[in-house]
Amino acid sequence: MVYTATCNSPVGKLLLAEQDGALAGLWIGGQKYFLGSLRDEMEEKPESALLRQTANWLDRYFSGEKPAISELKLAPAGSAFRREVWRILCEIPYGEITTYGKIAEKLAKNRGLPRMSAQAVGVAVGHNPISIIIPCHRVISANGSLTGYAGGIEKKLQLLTHEGVNTDKLFVPKKGTAL
Repeated sequence: MVYTATCNSPVGKLLLAEQDGALAGLWIGGQKYFLGSLRDEMEEKPESALLRQTANWLDRYFSGEKPAISELKLAPAGSAFRREVWRILCEIPYGEITTYGKIAEKLAKNRGLPRMSAQAVGVAVGHNPISIIIPCHRVISANGSLTGYAGGIEKKLQLLTHEGVNTDKLFVPKKGTAL
């Protein structure tokens, strides 16, 4: 059983999902890959302690605090590769950005490989089922392009600006898969 709740935020309505006592999803309304791999029966349960804790975490985040990701029990469903990418996303400090290539380099080093595909990393980042909390919005392309946010580029830019990232040298691509 998957328990859900909705909450409002500056980036729109959010759907929170809990499964087996852990946060399994957080989606911005209308984003790509909505509900991800969750296929179990769903029941709205706004009184869930975990979902209330998550909503509070989000309220604090949007109020300018920097709540720790570790405050929440997360269980994003995905392959071992994707979960490894998502763990690395959780290491990106608040208000900072990195690139798909840098994450690929870190993965390659962790696995003892000479290199890793930045494109494969991009696919994993794009399928992150716990938006905002697992900060996939902090990943950009090496040339400064903001492409690759399933919630939409305008939301990515809004989150980065909220965190105080200098976006002067970043740009919106003319075409892409996650515009």
